[in-house]
Amino acid sequence: MANLAYLTRSWSVRNFYMSFELLLDEANTGRTLHEATAPNDSVLLDEYSRTVVAAVDRVAPAVVKIDIKQHFNSRRGPREVGGSGSGFIITPDGFILTNSHVVHEATAITVNLPDGREYPAQLVGDDPDTDLAVIRIDAPNLTHVRLADSEKLRVGQIVIAIGNPLGFQASVTAGVISALGRSMHAQSGRLIDNIIQTDAALNPGNSGGPLVNSAGEVIGVNTAMIRPAQGICFAIASSTARFVAGWLIKDGKIRRSYIGVAGQNVPIHRRIVRFYNLPRETAVLVVSVDKESPAAKAGLRVGDLIVAFNGEPIGNIHELHKGLMAEQIGIESQIAIVRHTEKLELPIVPEESRPSEA
Repeated sequence: MANLAYLTRSWSVRNFYMSFELLLDEANTGRTLHEATAPNDSVLLDEYSRTVVAAVDRVAPAVVKIDIKQHFNSRRGPREVGGSGSGFIITPDGFILTNSHVVHEATAITVNLPDGREYPAQLVGDDPDTDLAVIRIDAPNLTHVRLADSEKLRVGQIVIAIGNPLGFQASVTAGVISALGRSMHAQSGRLIDNIIQTDAALNPGNSGGPLVNSAGEVIGVNTAMIRPAQGICFAIASSTARFVAGWLIKDGKIRRSYIGVAGQNVPIHRRIVRFYNLPRETAVLVVSVDKESPAAKAGLRVGDLIVAFNGEPIGNIHELHKGLMAEQIGIESQIAIVRHTEKLELPIVPEESRPSEA
């Protein structure tokens, strides 16, 4: 007991001198005892927070607010209305990706940068069929983002949405990927495939803003939500956005060929993949065939699996859309399908698509 009491008294004396030295230190430096011993903010951040903060720091400087004006005739005469949305810079020379419905038929477009600068913008190209558009500003010292490969996404992956909902500039929400490969109708009526579903909260004004992965790469373009549901929001996949943006920058529009099928991405049975030595383990399942369409004339049926087009492997709807471009219009092509367990090659002549056609 004596030894224990001695150790206790020794610790108390030593602790008193340590506390006294700390008090002297705070008197000299102006710091409180709490400030001297408190951990800094970076220690308090958990791994999830650090991931979100790092992604936002990388992407937010490239996210812009887009204000538009539109003129239309009403019963009371000509009127001008305004609107706003989001977008993000994809090249250092000022090309900005956004939604078609944000800038469609706008008579004036203004871009507000995160640093407070404001510039007029010109419409480069507009594709209502995918609800995507490209505008451009002439401005120096621009930060741009990188479009990731959305084909590598997985359900449950962390995502961050950045935009200007209801006019609140540079708002950030986070969530996960709820589902992949969804389809939705654009305002033109065309079915957009390869849509990402997320529970990251979106509101009016988020349209056109980026959906970002944990590495700070853009994986989608935020485009829609379901009212009054909560946590059901949609983004156009970055693989589609990259393809469409490239054509809009090059030609200002997209001409597409059309075969007249609606499909969905499905896995192929492993025995069929091995037997026919298919390069993809997925295909496009034909779920409907339009009457009098090129597909109907070629003999495609509901239930067929499209595995190649003109010799190029088809593993998903996006790859099929990539093959159906302007140069295929009126040209006989070959489409490879698996029907039950038989692989067939069918000749097909794509036609030029109209806005209402999928």
